Amino acid sequence: MHPMLNVAVKAARRAGSIINRAALDRSALEVRAKHANDFVTQVDRAAEGAIIEILRKAYPDHSILAEESGNAPGARSEYLWVIDPLDGTTNFIHGFPQYAVAIALRHRGVVTQGVIYDPSRNDLFTATRGRGAYLNDQRLRVSKRANVKSSLLGTGFPFRQIEHIDAYLAVLRDMMKGAAGVRRAGSAALDLAYVAAGRLDGFWEFGLSPWDIAAGALMITESGGLVSDLAGESNYMETGNVVAGTPKVFVELLNTISPHLTPTLRKG
Repeated sequence: MHPMLNVAVKAARRAGSIINRAALDRSALEVRAKHANDFVTQVDRAAEGAIIEILRKAYPDHSILAEESGNAPGARSEYLWVIDPLDGTTNFIHGFPQYAVAIALRHRGVVTQGVIYDPSRNDLFTATRGRGAYLNDQRLRVSKRANVKSSLLGTGFPFRQIEHIDAYLAVLRDMMKGAAGVRRAGSAALDLAYVAAGRLDGFWEFGLSPWDIAAGALMITESGGLVSDLAGESNYMETGNVVAGTPKVFVELLNTISPHLTPTLRKG
């Protein structure tokens, strides 16, 4: 395992132990709304603090972009750690066991390492650019599904951007008519990891953040899948709009989404 990935795994497992401990007594959670339908708890903050402490100790000069504490630049570092300490906070608050820790490393703007850790199932997804993606010690490959008709798709509602709801629902309607099934499980990071693992055949969502996307996108490309923004370009980290899947399903997803794009969504 790459040394930097090893540190990220250590940080993700530490955060996972904090999350699992807190899950034993959810009645003690202090929940605060950051925005409409977007929550944070003391567990998010404690998990993020633990991750940053481990990364800082190993790499004191690296920059950090984390969901709860924002941007903590290093000394003009070429390295940027992108962290979501608990993706799926709303699920966690309700005891719905679909949430994960996501950590990615960008080097000169390119994601080179990724970790997604599901603490409730002890599933550890990892990827190193050029070296493949793994679930625990098992090499990942996207599924062999060749069309949407036979596919199980993942998605997420655009809850932060209600202005896109009509376009999204039009896409969802077409996906529901065309696919074997559509799932909305509540953690984009895990959904992307599931595409890499062949548990989902495709995924799309509007309005995500870099920490939702970075690690999972690397896993998918390292597993033989494709990832893009809504225009089929590579600006998904900037736009937050993501389409991913097996190579053939990916093309069908883009074609299904395209007719419903508003000018705002087209521009990202």
